[in-house]
Amino acid sequence: MATLVLTAIGEDRPGLVDVLSGIVTAHGGSWERSQMARLGGKFAGIVQVELPDHRVAGLRQALGDLGEQGLLQVTVDGAGEAPALDGPRVWVTLMGSDHPGLVHAVSAVLASVGASIEELSTVLRDSPMAGGLTFEAHATVVLPSGVEPEDVREQLEALASHLMVDISVTE
Repeated sequence: MATLVLTAIGEDRPGLVDVLSGIVTAHGGSWERSQMARLGGKFAGIVQVELPDHRVAGLRQALGDLGEQGLLQVTVDGAGEAPALDGPRVWVTLMGSDHPGLVHAVSAVLASVGASIEELSTVLRDSPMAGGLTFEAHATVVLPSGVEPEDVREQLEALASHLMVDISVTE
């Protein structure tokens, strides 16, 4: 069996997930895990699938045909083994007035301690009371063994003060 990671992007329209999942199913594939979103009028998704080895070439061809039809550009990669971090998992939330560099500042702190961001979602919301936009970020983070959540919390709280945002770290 082959485990593949598909990344897809295209102009958003109804039925794209149906088309993509139909191709996977037609090639004997099992849809294992996915994240999808509509951003800026585009549909973007990443999907992990498993299928028989002898069906991979056909799947690649069928997915390539989607691009030629102008529906989706799909990249197919073999799944790799991510380095396993065996430390604690924490959830980081940031909320504050939007300004450039927020994700970079937080990710720099996390990278400096060797943490891995497993999932990250961000959104801008109207903030009528403040007269601007509020930026929210939610991340699932795995720390390496030997790094204490409290140490990361202290570093991010110091950063929050500098950036004038609220950051929380929960276990």
